[in-house]
Amino acid sequence: MKWLFLGNNAYIWGTIYKNHQETTIYTTMLRQEDLELLRSKGISEAEVEAQLNRFVTGFPYLKIQDTARVDAGIFRISDEEAEAALDRWHEYLDHGGEVCKFVPASGAASRMFKALFEYVDGGTDELKEGSPVAALIASIDKLPFLPELRATVEKLYGKDLDTLIAEGRNRDIIAAIVLPDGMNYGGLPKGLLKFHTYPEGSRTPIEEHLAEGAQTAANSNGVVNLHFTVSANHRKLFEEKLKEVIPPTEARTGVKFNVSMSEQKPSTDTIAVNPDNTPFIEDGHLLFRPGGHGALIRNLNDIESAVVFIKNIDNVVPDSKRGDTVKYKEILGGILLEVHDQIEEDLIALEEKVYTSDDLKRMIEYLNNVLNVRDAALENMDDDSVVEYLKKKLNRPLRVCGMVRNEGEPGGGPFIAFNPDGSTSPQILESNQVDPSNEEYKKMMATATHFNPVDLVCYIKDIHGNKFDLPSYVDPATGFISSKSSHGKELRAMELPGLWNGAMSDWNTVFVEVPISTFNPVKTVNDLLRPAHQG
Repeated sequence: MKWLFLGNNAYIWGTIYKNHQETTIYTTMLRQEDLELLRSKGISEAEVEAQLNRFVTGFPYLKIQDTARVDAGIFRISDEEAEAALDRWHEYLDHGGEVCKFVPASGAASRMFKALFEYVDGGTDELKEGSPVAALIASIDKLPFLPELRATVEKLYGKDLDTLIAEGRNRDIIAAIVLPDGMNYGGLPKGLLKFHTYPEGSRTPIEEHLAEGAQTAANSNGVVNLHFTVSANHRKLFEEKLKEVIPPTEARTGVKFNVSMSEQKPSTDTIAVNPDNTPFIEDGHLLFRPGGHGALIRNLNDIESAVVFIKNIDNVVPDSKRGDTVKYKEILGGILLEVHDQIEEDLIALEEKVYTSDDLKRMIEYLNNVLNVRDAALENMDDDSVVEYLKKKLNRPLRVCGMVRNEGEPGGGPFIAFNPDGSTSPQILESNQVDPSNEEYKKMMATATHFNPVDLVCYIKDIHGNKFDLPSYVDPATGFISSKSSHGKELRAMELPGLWNGAMSDWNTVFVEVPISTFNPVKTVNDLLRPAHQG
C-alpha cells in the first residue's frame, strides 16, 4: 500500500493491491472545519469517500440491447387510442385527481448568449456574414424584448436603436442586451427573459407555463399546481415576477394558481477534485459543486401530487402555437392513467392472491409488451417466484415520455438497455453513457430515430396512495465526470445521474411518439426568431 499525505495530513490517498490488481482508494481524515461543512450540507463522510473513489474508477458504460423505435419500444398512438386517453385524463381531473406541473428553472441563460458574449469581447463592430449575431441584428425587429432594448440603448447611449443600427454600432447594441449595465440578459435565468410578443406586451417562460397549466392541469376546483426549481440567487426575482404576473393570468384564464418553488438541496452537491483525483482545495476548504440536473430527483420527491408533469422551462410556445402541446400533454396524461389502472388491478390481484396461472401469463405479457420489461430468468421461475417478481417490477414509479423524431438536435435518446438484475427495459441515455469504442453501439446511436423526451408525466404514489421514495430508484452508476475550472485552476466535477436518465433508471417507462411541434426549446437567443416562437 502506498499513501500520499496532503495538507497537514488532512486527506489520505492510497493505492492497494487486491486480487493482484491495483486499485486506488480514498480514505479521508477530515479536519473539524471540513466536518462542519459536510454537516451544514447534509453530506456524510461515506458519501464523500464514495465520490472520491468514483473519480478514480469512473462510471461504467451501459450495456445496450437496441435503440427504441416505433413498434419496438416506442408506441405510435392511433386516433381512437388518443381519444380514449383524452377521455381518461379529463375524467381524472373532473373527479378531483391530483396533478402538479414541475418545471426545472434554475439554469442561467448565459449559454443562450454565448455567441453574443464572444462578439462583445471581440472589440469590433464588424459583423461576420452568416454569424448568429449578424442574423440577430438583421431580424432585430422580431425580438420579443425589443421595447426593453430600445429603452436600454436610449438610456446607455443617448440615441435610439435605429440610429445605432444606421451608425453600425452593433457591438454597443449587443452589449446592451447581455451586460449587467444594460438588460443583463446574460446574467438572468431563462425563466425571466422575454420570449414571446403579444399585443398587450411580451411574456416570459414563467407566464407561458402558467398558461399551459391552465389549459391542461386545472383540477375540479379550478386550481393549477405548479412548482419551479430555482437557484438561490434568483429566487427573489422569481417571487417578484410571479407576484406581478399571476393576477392577470388568473383573470385571463379563469383559474387559480398554487405556485411553489424549491432550490437544489445542498446535500446533493458533489466534491471537486484536481486532475490527479486528489481533493480540490480552494481558500483552504474542500470545494463542492452543484450535482447537476439529476439532483432535482430530491425536489421531485417532495411533491405531494400523485401525477406530475415535467418539462424544461425553455420548451414553451405562444398561445397561437400551443394546440399540439395541449393535446399531446393530455394524451400522455391519459395514457399514464390507463397504464396505472392496469398495474393497480394486477397488484391488487397479486396482493389478495386472486389470480390463476393464466392471469400470471397475461401480467407477464403486459410487462413485456407495454412496459417493455423483459427477463429470460422468468422462464425458469415457478408461480410463487413469478408473483414476487411481478410485485417488484410493477410496484414502482411510472413515467410516460413523449418522444419526437430526431431532426439533428444534440442530446441523447431512447434505448432498450440492460439493468443490473439482467432484465432489459426502456431507458433514456445520454451519449456519454455509451462506450464510444463499441462499434455496434456507435451504429445504434447513429441510426436512432428519436430524441430525448420533450414531456414527461409521472405517477409517483403506490396503489395505496403512499409516495414512493424516489431516490431509492436511482442508479448511482449512471452519472458522469466532466472537466471544469475554478478561478483559472483546472478541476474535475461529478454530475449526478440525470433527472430522466439514471435518476429514473428503476422506474417503469412507456415511450410514446409525439409530433415535433411539441418540441420548441430555446437553446440560443436566435431560436426566438424561429416561426414557433413568433406569435
